[in-house]
Amino acid sequence: MKKITMFHIQECKYCDFAKKAIEELRAQHPEYRDVEIEMIDENAHPEIVENYDYWSVPSLFIGHDKIFEAALFMPYETVRDGVKLAFDTVLAE
Repeated sequence: MKKITMFHIQECKYCDFAKKAIEELRAQHPEYRDVEIEMIDENAHPEIVENYDYWSVPSLFIGHDKIFEAALFMPYETVRDGVKLAFDTVLAE
């Protein structure tokens, strides 16, 4: 099974939304608990970030395919839907 790679930064409201969504979705969907999520702090690992194409965080990838990228003023529900899409994409492969 492939993993989800999530780029984030500290003190990011939308990253916190994504982390909350991960916990919420795993509680609702036990099959999501088996999906590995690699969390990469973009400030701590610029050498990894340069290999991916995104503008904002959180951004979720499967391999180098971007599944979701947050934007300013995005509500929690939209971020949660993006996280769910990433889980569902991994499980469908």
